[in-house]
Parts: sequence; C-alpha cells; structure tokens
Amino acid sequence: MIKEFRFKAYSTEGKLVSGSLMAYSKNKAKEQIAVLVKKHNLRIAAIEEKREFIYTVKLPNGKAFTGRQNAFTKEEVAAALQRMGYTQFKINPVLFDLKLNPSQDDVMMFIKLSTNMLKDKMSFGKILSMLAEEQTNKVMKESLLQIENQLKNGSEGKEVFKRYEDVFGRFPAFMLGLATKSGNMTEIFEATTKFIERDTEIKKSVKQALISPAFAVLATLGAMIYYIVDIFPSTAKMFVRFGMKIPPLTKGTLEVSDWLGKSWLFLLLGLIIPLIVVARWWSTEPGKIWRDKHIIKLPLIGHLIYKQSLEIYFRVFATIYSGAGDNIETIRTAAEACRNKYIERAVKTITIPLMLKEGEAFVPAMEASEVFNRTVLTRLRTGAETGNILQAAQQISSFYEAETTYKMKALIEYIQTFVGLFIAVAITFLTIVSAEIATVSPTNTH
Repeated sequence: MIKEFRFKAYSTEGKLVSGSLMAYSKNKAKEQIAVLVKKHNLRIAAIEEKREFIYTVKLPNGKAFTGRQNAFTKEEVAAALQRMGYTQFKINPVLFDLKLNPSQDDVMMFIKLSTNMLKDKMSFGKILSMLAEEQTNKVMKESLLQIENQLKNGSEGKEVFKRYEDVFGRFPAFMLGLATKSGNMTEIFEATTKFIERDTEIKKSVKQALISPAFAVLATLGAMIYYIVDIFPSTAKMFVRFGMKIPPLTKGTLEVSDWLGKSWLFLLLGLIIPLIVVARWWSTEPGKIWRDKHIIKLPLIGHLIYKQSLEIYFRVFATIYSGAGDNIETIRTAAEACRNKYIERAVKTITIPLMLKEGEAFVPAMEASEVFNRTVLTRLRTGAETGNILQAAQQISSFYEAETTYKMKALIEYIQTFVGLFIAVAITFLTIVSAEIATVSPTNTH
C-alpha cells in the first residue's frame, strides 16, 4: 500500500523547508526526495513516515477511552490531544498491524455504490468520504481518505488512482482515474463494474475447469500411493512371510510398493525441483510470455483461454475508446488488461510502433501482430470501413462472452465427468486389490 512521507530540509540560506509525498516504501521516498535535493541544493534533516498510533486518554471522572490516530510523530498526536483539553494520556505506536488488501468483491461493491450515488447527483468527494466511513477493510478505508484528500488538493485523478493500483487493481484504478476527468463518470463506473464481474466469472470458470479437478486428481493419487506404500504391504507381506502363494495382482502391487518405498525421495525431488524451476521462470517476464504463448495452444482449454483474453481486450478497448482521448493509450491499456503477456507484448512491440513510427492504420497494425484471429480482424475491418470501431469492439467482446460462457460450462462438465471416472477407476482398483487378498489361503501341506 502507498504511504505518506514528510521530509524536512535546510536550504543553502539555512531556511527550514518541508514537504510531503506518497511512495510505496521509505527507499522509494528517498529516491524521490533525492531528486528534489539535487534540484534545489537542499540538506536533508529528517524523513518521517506517517504511521498509526494508539492513545489512551484518562477522563476527569476516572474513566478511560482508547483510540487510533495517523500521524508522523508521537508529539503530533500529543499536541492534538492537548488542544482538545486532555492532559492525562498515553501514546504508543502500533507495532504489529496486519493490513490486507481489499478483495475484488470489496472493490466491486465500492464501484457499484459509487455508481448509484453518482446517479443521485452526489459529488465524488462526498461519495469517497461516506464510503470510507463504512469500510471495514483498513487498507481500503485509508486509501479512500487519502484519495479524497489528494483530489481536494487539486491532484489529477488519473495520477492519484494510479498510486493505488495495488489496492484496486491496475485496470480498475486506470478507469476510476479516467472517470474523474470525463464527462460520463457514471457510465465509466458501470463499465468498470461489468469488467470486474466478468473478470471474476472468467477466473472462477478457469478454476473450475483446471484447478479444482487437478486437486481432486492429486488427492486421489496421494491416497492411492499411501495405500500401496504403507497400508497394503502390512497385510500382503504377512502372507509372503508364511510362504503362501499370492495372486498376480497382489504380487505386482507389492513390487510397485517396494519400488516406491526405495525411490520415493528421487521421485519427489524429480517432481518438486522441476516445478520450482518452472515457477521461478514463469515469474520472469520471458517466462510469462512463453507460458501465455503456449497455454492458448493446449487442447480443449487453450482456445477458450485465448478467446477469453480477446473478450477482455475488446471489452476494455470499447470501455475507454471514447473517453481516453488517446487511441494509443487505449490500445496499450487493453493489452495490459487482457491477462495474456504474449498478446500484450505483440501489441506493444508490433502494433503500437507500426502506428506511431510508420503511420500504419489500426486494423493492418493489429493484423501484423499475428495474435488476433480472422474473426476479430474481419469485424474490425468492417468497423473501420463504416467508421465505427467502437461498435465493432463491443460486438467482438459480446460474441466471445456468449461463446466462451457456453463452451466453458460444457468443458467443465466434461472434465468433471473425466475426473469422476478417474476416481471411480482408482477406487475400483483398490477394492479389487484388497478383495484379492481375501482369496489367499495357506498352502496345503498334506
């Protein structure tokens, strides 16, 4: 979360000057202050971070009450209490205060409530103040109050909300900032709500299609391995010790159990190490691009993920096309919001340079990136010829929303059926192996 810092410095004439700024950390604040120091030839005396203090005030009747206050120093809180007429109090800084960012649902609720209040012709500053008072999430509460204060002091809305991308999300923060300087604030807020709702729905569908089934399969495999390695041998090996003849399936399972018992460490390392390496690589920019390039080529799920990225791209594009006033900024923002680094890189390194440096038209530049399919390009070309790119983008996003929603539901049912079949086969195998032991009988020695 972004924090407020205050610096005190001396000029070459010995005058004390001070100022405040917003930064994500003290090191970032020092970097910004260093620029001012070099520019104005200042000598820094102190850099203070605004933090939270807990105070306990003792009233004349003997009762006490506790409160919290944000301030740069303990002395500021003391001075404020003294101005209110209190003389007996204790002040301590908050040492451990876990602050969690608001959920996407919290952000969406804030935008929805703001939309309703804007329709009632309420000022945005009043909306921020009212919703901050109702917030239970501390990060959201503090962010809204800071935003209100910065907007009141004349800061540009786009720059203000950009500082809070970690709270609202990159695209919502951009849209909220854009709305503050547009004439259709309510419409942009509604479009942002639609984006967040659809984005949440897409994440949920991908989770149902990939993550939940993967956990179910892994849990089943884990149970099978535990049974084969630990539970099954304790019974089956007893028959071996007594020289009894065991059935072939039981014998084969015991051999697998022995092999797993000897090799489990190598197998585990062979599984974990590649996963760690891949996860680390995927955290880098080249790794993300490679991952997103190949994930859209996966069977069954790949083409749906690709079309969902296209839907998000053109939904964002259509939302800000008329309000941004800068088509290049619109194209870039849509690419950053589409959840696919491969598409984003292609647009930023091919489409935008072609338009800026070579004056290429929008549709040919999009086609040159080689990340948009024929359906998209055909519809865009028609929109360009009729002078209605905005409508074309809206139609593309609506079309892919309907298609991916229907096909994703069908795919989820298919995957759930497959996972159910896999679990049934695993249970059947364990049942047969367990039942086979019951057929073992002592060898007839007579």
